[in-house]
Amino acid sequence: MTDSLLRTRDGHHARVGFVELFFDLVFVFAVTQISHSLLHHLTWEGAIHAAMMAAAVWWSWIYTSWVTNWADPERVPVRVALFVLMGLGLLMSTSLPEAFTEKGLWFAVAFVATSMVRSGFMLFAARDNAMLKRNFLRIIIWQIFSGVFWIAGGLMEGEWRVGLWLAALFIEYISPAMFYRVPGLGRANTAEWTVEGGHMAERVGLFVIICLGESLLITGATFAEATWTPEVIAAAAVAFVGTLAMWWIYFSAAHEAASEVISKASDPGTLARRAYTYCPILIVAGIIVTAVGDELSLVHPTGHVEPAVAAVLIGGPLLFMIGGLLAKLAVFERWSIPRVAGCVALAALWLAAPFVMPLGLAALTTAVLIAVAGWETWSLRTA
Repeated sequence: MTDSLLRTRDGHHARVGFVELFFDLVFVFAVTQISHSLLHHLTWEGAIHAAMMAAAVWWSWIYTSWVTNWADPERVPVRVALFVLMGLGLLMSTSLPEAFTEKGLWFAVAFVATSMVRSGFMLFAARDNAMLKRNFLRIIIWQIFSGVFWIAGGLMEGEWRVGLWLAALFIEYISPAMFYRVPGLGRANTAEWTVEGGHMAERVGLFVIICLGESLLITGATFAEATWTPEVIAAAAVAFVGTLAMWWIYFSAAHEAASEVISKASDPGTLARRAYTYCPILIVAGIIVTAVGDELSLVHPTGHVEPAVAAVLIGGPLLFMIGGLLAKLAVFERWSIPRVAGCVALAALWLAAPFVMPLGLAALTTAVLIAVAGWETWSLRTA
């Protein structure tokens, strides 16, 4: 139909629109807020709070990316909907640092409103597509269910808020795996999800670039304010090279191949759900934690490595590597030997942590990232 708000599936790659890139800018701020919050609260409690916020922010973003995989962002109503979601996303992002204190209700309301606006709009946009309309009716019912826990958590304090929000996140993340099953409406059939693999791969890739860019911003800003001693210069170089290595690993030839596999799959929805909905959260979390580790090694490159510092210096790259390993497994259904070896090597660095300085530990994790990137590149060239 000429008035359809949905993309046409004509066999050509659906390009990412400028309005989608504009929408992503809100999440640059969100990622920065999370990394700064973790940096200033480097405790188990702070780590749990940061992980929960990262999970919520990622979920809000990836759901919108699924929507723009179906809805055409060149149509004015779709753009207006994205602008409304941007405003709600900005409110959500600004409340992140105090989400577990006085701005919890603001965060919860912004998150739930984002879900309702997004899914409600898709019910309208897909009004002539029975499959999509029925699917988003199931989705909005699940989101109303989780929304009760989000709002209740925003009204409570302390451990009650954490518990209720953990329940909300569990409902959010389990709903796709449950195929949005609703009594009377049945369950979704992922084989009917007409996913454009190239668009989805590009959207997730752009979010990864946002996170890597935020890592570079932290490195640059911290380095600019520091006294440029040889140790500080070395720490900045290590952080920069480590970011380059993560980019190299993520945007390998496998990234392009994955979009082709999904595009030609008999059940693209299942592949896209595994590879681009669940797995990237570990990649994103890894980059955020690595950025915190980079700043810590820049501020204190020498001296004893505290356990919390070791946790972020090793944990960030390890989370990134595990996420990349699982994403590759989800698409190609085989284990990546270089990435398995990288996970093992990074985990083994816990044994070295008591004997090196923060700069030394950061250099070792970067060396592992470089080795994995080089190994994968060499393997592809000799295959």
